[in-house]
Amino acid sequence: QVQLVESGGGLVQAGGSLRLSCAAPGRTFNSYAMGWFRQAPGKEREFVAAINWSGDDSTRYADSVKGRFTISRDNAYNTVTVDLQMNSLKPEDTAVYYCGASSSGSWNYGRGFGFWGQGTQVTVSS
Repeated sequence: QVQLVESGGGLVQAGGSLRLSCAAPGRTFNSYAMGWFRQAPGKEREFVAAINWSGDDSTRYADSVKGRFTISRDNAYNTVTVDLQMNSLKPEDTAVYYCGASSSGSWNYGRGFGFWGQGTQVTVSS
């Protein structure tokens, strides 16, 4: 099964910024909604942000990240790139971040996502 490839995690102080990137084969995923999820130690994976595949690039964010995180995508023919710009980071943002893709009409509710990659660790120190 095709997997997505995440990158860009790291260690940052509270209030700092990081930019995560996800790469996916364009010919497969240029008509999928793409999203970011995260999983903190001892917790379930949770929805962070998602963006539609269509030209309007409609987006959806978890309440906990609204106003701080921005998702964007570039639909090149061979590679779809989905970035997550994270500003004003908080210690509670510490988690492994995963990129996923969804062909579900309910993508904006965080449903139908799969094709998970290995994830990238984000650690925010206080």
